[in-house]
Amino acid sequence: MKYIDEYRDSRLARSLAAAIARTADLSASYYFMEFCGGHTHTISRYGIEDLLPRNIHLVHGPGCPVCVLPVGRIDAAFRLAQRPEVTLCTYGDLMRVPGTKGTSLMNARATGADVRMVYSTRDAVRIAEAEPARQVVFFAIGFETTTPPTALAIRLAARKGLTNFTVFCNHVLTPSAIQNILESPDVREFGRVRIDGFIGPAHVSTVIGTEPYAFFAEEFEKPVVVAGFEPLDVLQAVLMLIRQVNEGRHEVENEYGRAVRREGNQRAKAEVAEFFELRKRFEWRGLGFVPYSGLRLKEKYAAFDAERRFDVEEISAADNPACECGAILRGVKKPADCKLFGTVCTPDTPMGSCMVSAEGACAAHWTYGRFRDQSRKAS
Repeated sequence: MKYIDEYRDSRLARSLAAAIARTADLSASYYFMEFCGGHTHTISRYGIEDLLPRNIHLVHGPGCPVCVLPVGRIDAAFRLAQRPEVTLCTYGDLMRVPGTKGTSLMNARATGADVRMVYSTRDAVRIAEAEPARQVVFFAIGFETTTPPTALAIRLAARKGLTNFTVFCNHVLTPSAIQNILESPDVREFGRVRIDGFIGPAHVSTVIGTEPYAFFAEEFEKPVVVAGFEPLDVLQAVLMLIRQVNEGRHEVENEYGRAVRREGNQRAKAEVAEFFELRKRFEWRGLGFVPYSGLRLKEKYAAFDAERRFDVEEISAADNPACECGAILRGVKKPADCKLFGTVCTPDTPMGSCMVSAEGACAAHWTYGRFRDQSRKAS
């Protein structure tokens, strides 16, 4: 298949669903976690769960980069934005994520802070070049997919000799989060989350490849199938995972061969290695402090580090106690389990980050699944 429409063909989807039904052991249950928020969106949008037998369960994981950013980092960005000399550049979703007491970067801008939405890291560099009197800070977030563009922005700023451009780095690493989940009490001790395999992330894997997942397959005996974002990709990945479970295998397989290679993108990885190093720990919403899961700028590029330049302190702030976003990110709960969902928490008035980003489980469930669930309960 060559075109996107072919990966959304309803006839082929029904054929794959039939193959899944034939392959699944009716006396068993299967629980597969999709780590990537793009997969969560696809599952909700195309009603993938409705095509699956009832003994196959898809568990949402912490694969939304906006969702996993903790409240403390939002508060730190809010304080940066309030500095009179700072222009804070960020992606659109981040502007609406609530911090402590519901504050957000949108609120900061409404009260006079210079917060600007950008579409790329290059946009932030352009602003720094055009306005040399301003201290331009790029609020960098995301998994391995968005880290190379941040590295290239620093390279470009250095080449242009910009002394007013810095990065507030919040890039995090996918394998560390997967390991944290597998080692968590929810999985190992209390059994609140059952995971029989992973639908591996798509965009992340185009950068890091499939090699990093071998550890989870071997050490934890959990199969991993890296999958693309289209509905047929997800269905094919589920079928591949079921076959592995039935056969007692735990291997890394690549369904997304049209974009992902075993070794990943060597050039992108080299760019990241040039500018970034591991933090000893980094906080994730829902997961707490995860060892060696975040990146920071190397000492060589300290001049471009907003945390160093503005002495950004580490803020420990609790989530809204009524919001279940943390539990949803760990797979312990589903969006409809949250008392705020669909009442005070909607895309227009988000109480937690999972309702802000299009990749968030709550936002996807609201858009594509909420009313279907309600009709089922009524019947």
